[in-house]
Amino acid sequence: MKATEVLADGFGRIREVVHETVEGLTAEQLNARLDPEANPIAWLVWHLTRVQDDHVAEVAGLEQVWRSGGWSDRFALPLPVDGIGYGHTAAEVGTVRVDSPELLLGYYDAVHEQSLRFLRGLAAADLERIVDERWDPPVSLGVRLVSVLTDDLQHAGQAAYVRGLLERR
Repeated sequence: MKATEVLADGFGRIREVVHETVEGLTAEQLNARLDPEANPIAWLVWHLTRVQDDHVAEVAGLEQVWRSGGWSDRFALPLPVDGIGYGHTAAEVGTVRVDSPELLLGYYDAVHEQSLRFLRGLAAADLERIVDERWDPPVSLGVRLVSVLTDDLQHAGQAAYVRGLLERR
């Protein structure tokens, strides 16, 4: 198995968790906060999708699906259009509200497909390309993709945990 296939498999596992977590939920469940400071499922999945969209589009030299697919208009959030949720306050988290699982999964799936198209076009040697020189050592494409993958999987797991808690109520 090639390194790029391993990465694609990892991103596919995130997709499985996201779908298992979001499918069948009501708007109330998607937006429920376990306490006033807690991140709801809607925010967690929106955020992990924004991170993947932002980071993969940047290294791939592509426009973010958030804009090119009209998702920013469909979500119509009262936040800066280029925001990805990093550093959000509890109040900002609360502004990310989703009315249906279809909206959230539609955006996620569009980002997932763009990511997979990019991964399929890579050779193993491409993973060595430096994509961010602000760090010491500089960040390679492979490291950046693993970073996105692990961050997204962590947030997907958090969303699945929240769903489990909501179902036990």
